Amino acid sequence: MLPDLSYPASTEDWRRLAARSLPRFLFDYIDGGASGERTLAANVQDFAALRLRQRVLVDVAEVDTRATLAGQPCALPLALAPVGLAGMAARRGEAQAARAAHAAGVPFTLSTVGICPISEVAAAADAPPWFQLYMLRDRGAVRALLDGAWAAGCRTLVFTVDLPLPGMRLRDIRHGMAASGARPALIRAAQVLARPGWVRDVALRGQPLRFGNLTAQVPGARDLGAFKAWVDAQFDPSVTWQDIDWLRGQWKGRLLLKGILDVHDAQAAVQVGADGASSTAWPRPPPSCPPSPRPWARRPRCWWTAACAAAWMCSRPWPWGRAACSSAVPGCGRWRRRARRACAPCWPSGSASCCWQ
Repeated sequence: MLPDLSYPASTEDWRRLAARSLPRFLFDYIDGGASGERTLAANVQDFAALRLRQRVLVDVAEVDTRATLAGQPCALPLALAPVGLAGMAARRGEAQAARAAHAAGVPFTLSTVGICPISEVAAAADAPPWFQLYMLRDRGAVRALLDGAWAAGCRTLVFTVDLPLPGMRLRDIRHGMAASGARPALIRAAQVLARPGWVRDVALRGQPLRFGNLTAQVPGARDLGAFKAWVDAQFDPSVTWQDIDWLRGQWKGRLLLKGILDVHDAQAAVQVGADGASSTAWPRPPPSCPPSPRPWARRPRCWWTAACAAAWMCSRPWPWGRAACSSAVPGCGRWRRRARRACAPCWPSGSASCCWQ
């Protein structure tokens, strides 16, 4: 059979190529959701149902997609969302993604559980990223992470509020990610050996493979398993709005709350001083949760974290692209061109800015 020589042209194409490149347990970590993944399917369907109002015979010679997100001027109203373990999808994946995002004029958000530390990411892009954080039981560790982010130049904190406990991710369970012993080790070893390109490029040349932002908190950790055990033990199910109020007092920069799904929670976010909020399509919540809501109001700024490139914060497509391509994230420039084409006919001003407000 002849190899497929066609060029990838869509996020689904990059997803397919990532599935070929990554060990299956890593691909499913990025691609999968909680339980039966019905929330994931509902979000994809909701975005597919969106339609743009098209106006014709409008001068579109000059189209402006620029926007301001969390006080930061951007080339278009999109940011790369935080994805844990992205440095396992490609060699030093977070650093490469941040470099590509900076070149495209959009923000990059580094996960607490990213492989690359924030100092490496900031140096790679010559610009500080946004930083995503969970509320940990050890408030001293939270303060240390905030101090480290601020010292690296970060001024926008994306705080995840929809993960008091890890969800039941069935794909991970099938791969033995929640088990120990010989059997799960053999499952993952077989999947790794089936991807020699990943072994050469990431496992060997992408060292160190550890949670770069947590090395000070887990000084004795020798592998990702030790880091994961510490993080799992640190999830705090007792977090309330009072803790967000405490966080607001600790963080001097802009604060965005990630994972808001209810109008009343959006109003509570305003009351505790959040500067913005995003819903999430990363389907950790139970399957009964409603799909990501449409924007509720102008205060705070309301974004989507989505599994498609048309959303405010793009999650899955950028690690898919990194895993499938040895160069910089291929989608950033294409998203900008696509936004210009899509938004130009919709408003007589020829500007995309009113589309995203």
